[in-house]
Amino acid sequence: MDMDFDEDCDALGLLCPLPVLRARKRLGAMAAGAVLRLQSDDPAAVIDVPHFCAEAGHELVGTAPKGTAHNFFIRKVG
Repeated sequence: MDMDFDEDCDALGLLCPLPVLRARKRLGAMAAGAVLRLQSDDPAAVIDVPHFCAEAGHELVGTAPKGTAHNFFIRKVG
């Protein structure tokens, strides 16, 4: 899945909870409506990232596997 995004967050090689913490920090500095691509190869990220989005109120607009990693596309709400 190819999607447009405004910011990129490389969390490759990081384990839970670091990918979500990096995403939260990056999203905090972004404008509402902007999309963040989070790259993570942490197996727990497929559970953690959607949960984070639901709890924080952000929109998970898509995911895409990329080799052993996943790309998560998160739209900042609010």
